[in-house]
Amino acid sequence: MPGDETTPRTDGGLKPRLIIGLGNPGIEYRDTRHNIGFMVADELARLSGVSFTEEKRWHGWVAKIPGAILLKPTTFMNDSGRSVLAVSQFYKIPVQESLVVYDDVDLPLGRMRMRLSGSAGGHNGLKSMIRSLGSDAFPRLKLGISTPSGRPAGERLVGHVLGKFREDERTELAIIIQRATDAVRLACQSGLETAMNLFNRKEEQP
Repeated sequence: MPGDETTPRTDGGLKPRLIIGLGNPGIEYRDTRHNIGFMVADELARLSGVSFTEEKRWHGWVAKIPGAILLKPTTFMNDSGRSVLAVSQFYKIPVQESLVVYDDVDLPLGRMRMRLSGSAGGHNGLKSMIRSLGSDAFPRLKLGISTPSGRPAGERLVGHVLGKFREDERTELAIIIQRATDAVRLACQSGLETAMNLFNRKEEQP
């Protein structure tokens, strides 16, 4: 029925109205692996010719692109849900139309996966969102940040995710940020299912 945000669309599924890039604020965290979500949000804003504005009432940086709102929480990763909840409530955006972009240490750099829902998988930003929103039924775009040697173990894990990308990873990083922005823009234009079908299939090809 008209106005029912949960009614399935026939054009590839629901279209995200809120795009959340996860990361940590501050110069010391810029260009770190944990901030790849921020990087994608920045590129989406650049491509649309818009700038972020700090909104203290929502605890985040906000920008508007065609069809969606971009959000970079300034709460630090472990409290990201507070910012997401504030924006979601103000604009009355259901969890199914909130797409979060974040780092995944279980995927190698250069790989990504789009899913409609799922668990936190040990990611503190997602844990905070699930806790604040009371649901894990939000779409997500996972971007790999691990090295060819795989997921670091123990104390090395924190150092890895908070470490900066190496110079020899910059080309691969630029490529995956571009692919991620393409996936998000397609989701906004044609629906999440259309974007999933195209980009997840590309990921599965040898």
